[in-house]
Amino acid sequence: MKILFITTGSQATYYAAAPLATAARNAGHQVILAAHEPWVETAEAIGLPTFCYTVDPIRHFMRITNQGKGLRFPRELGDQEMFGQGRGFAQMGLAGVKSLLELAKDWTPDVIVGSSQSYAAMLLAAHLKVPYVRQVEYLGIPLTGIDPGAEEELRPELERLGVDGLLKPDLLLDSTPPSLRPSHDPAAQPLRWIPSNPQRRLERWMYTRPEGRRRVLITSGFRSLMFRDPGWSMPLLVSELNKLGAEVLIAASPGAAERFGSELGDARVGWIPIDVAAATCDLAVHHGGATTATTLMANGVPQLIIPENPPEFPPNYHREAIAEAISGFGAGKTLWPQAQEPYKAPGEVIAAACRELLENPSYTERTQFLAKEISTLPTPAEIVPKLEALTSR
Repeated sequence: MKILFITTGSQATYYAAAPLATAARNAGHQVILAAHEPWVETAEAIGLPTFCYTVDPIRHFMRITNQGKGLRFPRELGDQEMFGQGRGFAQMGLAGVKSLLELAKDWTPDVIVGSSQSYAAMLLAAHLKVPYVRQVEYLGIPLTGIDPGAEEELRPELERLGVDGLLKPDLLLDSTPPSLRPSHDPAAQPLRWIPSNPQRRLERWMYTRPEGRRRVLITSGFRSLMFRDPGWSMPLLVSELNKLGAEVLIAASPGAAERFGSELGDARVGWIPIDVAAATCDLAVHHGGATTATTLMANGVPQLIIPENPPEFPPNYHREAIAEAISGFGAGKTLWPQAQEPYKAPGEVIAAACRELLENPSYTERTQFLAKEISTLPTPAEIVPKLEALTSR
């Protein structure tokens, strides 16, 4: 069987698609992963045959439909703005269909699996009249707000194809832990989250816990305020965590490690294999990225999420939605250091929140509940027969 995976989004979206695509390939099926140009190298690094279906990045299509705004995820994303996001993703889908149809002439898929906002996947399935699977990669994707905008933008094409509204998937997959899934979302087949990210050679400290110390992981992110703005004071935060007897791991770029490493005591700074190290951690501090948050949930690690961007970047709705879901369940805490305590150094505010999370066992109990829930969900290998069954209907 030939299975075409069509992915739209950031690196996290490709990492989310990788386990199921790999499982299908391991089951003996032919698999191609279709990517857009900015993330082709990410797709290639996953180790799957990769096809580039559009050269323009997402922001190009957002500018077409949301002139002057681009790709925005403001804190209070209104219906009109959400609608505009859907139109932008739909434009990207329309732009990619032509090259995907050319691919299908030579390599005709039996099943198409699209990421949550890959409208190219549903369009191609409608063209080819083959089963269509929609994969909701992780929690916090606001499909009920985005889909209406996509449907309006795609209406002429859908009518031409004889389809009434957005194509309903033959199978809807969702990796959101059931306890965090919004009640208004449609019924879906649960899918266990399996971490997938770039790998390097491991060292012993990465997969073992420090003796007699708790461990706190900080993922700084490429837009990190903690490193870029001295007022946020990473050294202050590390010093306060050391006073709590914690060892600190800081995932950071080589440049940040070289520049700031000497100021951070015995903290380990640099590349951190989060999928491996998470199991050794007692707490994680991060910006709310989907891959990071879900990997930590799967390992039962309480999270302090700071979904704040530098001033030159707009707020990020998706990260905030993730933070709200995890905090609302009691498996972590969301923090806006400057807004909540403007007269204190952010490093001091963050350290105080870390102390609360480390000392209150309820956070660990709640996140371990989520970890057990995730561990009971069907694995990608168990989902592959459901993909196979679609062709026999």
